[in-house]
Amino acid sequence: MNIRLPKNSLFAVLLRSPWWISAAVGAVLALLAMALLPEKYRVVGALGATPFFVIAAMAARRQWHLPSASKVEALTQQVNALAWPAFAQRLQQSFERDGWTVQRGERDPVDFKLQRPGRQLLVHARRWKSARIGLEPLRALQAAREDAGARDALCICLGELSDTARPFANRNRIAVWHATELAQALHGRPPVLPETT
Repeated sequence: MNIRLPKNSLFAVLLRSPWWISAAVGAVLALLAMALLPEKYRVVGALGATPFFVIAAMAARRQWHLPSASKVEALTQQVNALAWPAFAQRLQQSFERDGWTVQRGERDPVDFKLQRPGRQLLVHARRWKSARIGLEPLRALQAAREDAGARDALCICLGELSDTARPFANRNRIAVWHATELAQALHGRPPVLPETT
């Protein structure tokens, strides 16, 4: 059974935040319970902070190998200076290192077709330098995914998605890698792509 937290729930927000925030909230709640509750309820009250420590541990595990902000900034400057052939070669090496069989896309919007047993992923990355990605490239990627019968789609961009593109990507389960995810991928620790049905 796959349990998904609502995107804006307290625990989902804490899971995306630095791990020490959840640990601090848990510690404060435990201390308050020990200080304010009657003696026979103190331990039970303090145990109510356990979910925050669990979230802190989960967040710390996720964040352990994330690149620092300075590394992300350095990588952003580095890949902004690359021409498409050099950037595409680095992406291909990253995907192959992660165990994908890589085939270059023949035309826009598919720049790479990635395959693993039982899974195909179409990647749009040619507009990685764009400050803003609109709806049209994502619509084209979604249409290509449907035509190919692929389960997954990925858009790689250093800029932001437009206000119309963001909900479209969410609704159609198109994964989006921005600078942090790209830094992870290029340094050998690619982010986990969400499973789609």
